[in-house]
Amino acid sequence: MGTKKHRPEEVVAKLRQVDVLVSQGQSVADAIRAIGVSEVTYDRWRKEFGGLKSDQVRRMKGLEAENARLRKAIADLTLDTLILQEAARGSF
Repeated sequence: MGTKKHRPEEVVAKLRQVDVLVSQGQSVADAIRAIGVSEVTYDRWRKEFGGLKSDQVRRMKGLEAENARLRKAIADLTLDTLILQEAARGSF
């Protein structure tokens, strides 16, 4: 069975939909089934996107991508520095 990748905006909308259904008197399990995801997925989404709005989620994802890019750049620069230090010592 294939999995569907939900966009962050869709996740926030579905979390809000569950909140609305629960406030209307449905049980949490029924509300989760109504949006078409498993309880595990709902819990993971709740943990990750809890009280965020769509624009905040978009910004968070952008910052995470930028953070990953910067970490990779730092790792590359650190490796270059270590190579140069080895070459300077003459033990290559």
